[in-house]
Amino acid sequence: MKELITFIAEKLVDKPEAVDVSCREDEDSVTVELRVDQEDLGKVIGKQGRTARAMRTVLAASAANVDKRSRLEILE
Repeated sequence: MKELITFIAEKLVDKPEAVDVSCREDEDSVTVELRVDQEDLGKVIGKQGRTARAMRTVLAASAANVDKRSRLEILE
């Protein structure tokens, strides 16, 4: 899941080297934290949050394969 979010975020931003993804797993959930350069934050969130919502949907589908809940946090 970490690799999936990293791949998507690096394709969206102007500074892919600044993309940092960390992952925390509990017994029934996964929390993925995404950090990007301040200038690229709007590109990752998208208009009215559509891009972030799409990333969360893809992450939820990936987590469902391993019977876990997912959460994507986009940090500044």
